[in-house]
Amino acid sequence: MLITHDTECALSILVDLLNTAPEVCGDERLPDVAALDAFVVRQEISEIDSLTEDDLRRVHDLRTRLREVFGTESTAEAADLVNAIVTAAGTTPRLVNHDHHDWHIHYFAPHAALGDHLAAELGMALTFILMAGERERLRRCEAPDCARVFVDLSRNRSRRYCDSRTCGNRLHVAAYRARQRSAETVASA
Repeated sequence: MLITHDTECALSILVDLLNTAPEVCGDERLPDVAALDAFVVRQEISEIDSLTEDDLRRVHDLRTRLREVFGTESTAEAADLVNAIVTAAGTTPRLVNHDHHDWHIHYFAPHAALGDHLAAELGMALTFILMAGERERLRRCEAPDCARVFVDLSRNRSRRYCDSRTCGNRLHVAAYRARQRSAETVASA
C-alpha cells in the first residue's frame, strides 16, 4: 500500500490524538488549552491561530468521533463515520508548499479552527486508508490492559501492539515466565 508522506504524518497525529483520551491513559492528556497548544507544536500543525476553550472542547468531541472509526465492524460503517467527520469540517482542498515542504494538499481552509483543521486532515487520511481497502490496519492494541490505538503500516499487517517495546515486550516476557513456571511444575512433579 502506497501511503504519501502527508497521509503518514496525518495518521501519526491521529494516533497521538486518540491516545490522549482518559479512557486510554487513565487521565486526560489534553486537559487545558496549554496542553492542546503543546500538542499542536509537538505535531507541527500549521496555520493555527490562538487556541481557546472552544477549540479544546471541539477537539475532545472530534477525538471521540475519530476513535469510533477504530471500533467499526465494516468499511461501510467506518466510511459513514469518516464521511460525517469530513463533511462537518467543510473541507477546502488546496495545493500548498511551506516550511521547506514540497507541494502537498491541505484539506482545511486557511486558519480554520483547530477542530475543523484536524477533522479535515485526519478524516482525509482515514479516507485514503478506507479507499485502499485497508481498514484492518486501524487497530487497537492487543495487550489486555492497553486501550491505545495504532495504524499498522507494516508490509504484512502483522503488528499487534501499540508499542513493541512496552506492550509487546511485556506480554512476551509474561508468556516466557509462564512457560518457565509450567516447565518447573512439570519437572518437580
